[in-house]
Amino acid sequence: MIALLDADILCYRVAATSENETKDTAMHTMASFVEDLMLFDLEEVFDFEFFLTGKTNFRYDVAVTAPYKGNRKDKPKPAHLGLLREYMMWSFNAKMSEGQEADDDIAIRATELGPEECIIVSIDKDFLQVPGWHYNFTKREKKWVTPEEGLRFFYTQILTGDTADNIKGAPGIGPVKAAKILEDAKTEMELYQCCVEVMGADRVLEDARLLWLRREPNQLWEPPNE
Repeated sequence: MIALLDADILCYRVAATSENETKDTAMHTMASFVEDLMLFDLEEVFDFEFFLTGKTNFRYDVAVTAPYKGNRKDKPKPAHLGLLREYMMWSFNAKMSEGQEADDDIAIRATELGPEECIIVSIDKDFLQVPGWHYNFTKREKKWVTPEEGLRFFYTQILTGDTADNIKGAPGIGPVKAAKILEDAKTEMELYQCCVEVMGADRVLEDARLLWLRREPNQLWEPPNE
């Protein structure tokens, strides 16, 4: 089994906890964290791949209703974040995404490998749209997501939006209301139609393209056709 690690999350969390420490301490903390993951948390894994998000992202052009991640524009970043990102590339051969996010690279790689052959390691709930094994390293929780669960999670996100990425969703709809709206839908077309009834086709298309994690290079989400 191959572990696909969200290095964006790793770097940010370690940088935040090492804000008042030296650069060497920050790198040592990162090395220890990754070593613990490899030796104790994920003993069944024989290979590890790390992914980082680069500067370019197609979603900035897709977003019309609100700037994608516009709520993060003026938020200060932890002092050692850049250093730790470089450290992950030097020491662990982390792959830097181009034109998309690390999340897309991870979802594409997971699709290439197959759900039984890899495990996605992150605390980012967005990955729960991807079928297969997932590991939350803060909760130390391993979870299997079926294709049906992944699809329903994705359409739930369309309705609720994502405050972390400034994706608005439908006004006044949270997870409970979204579940109620989608509860009788059995097929993807029915899930899609439920969302369209609430938000309209244009908004569903925009939010879906922002939220969908690519499963193949250069993929742009399209509505189901049957």
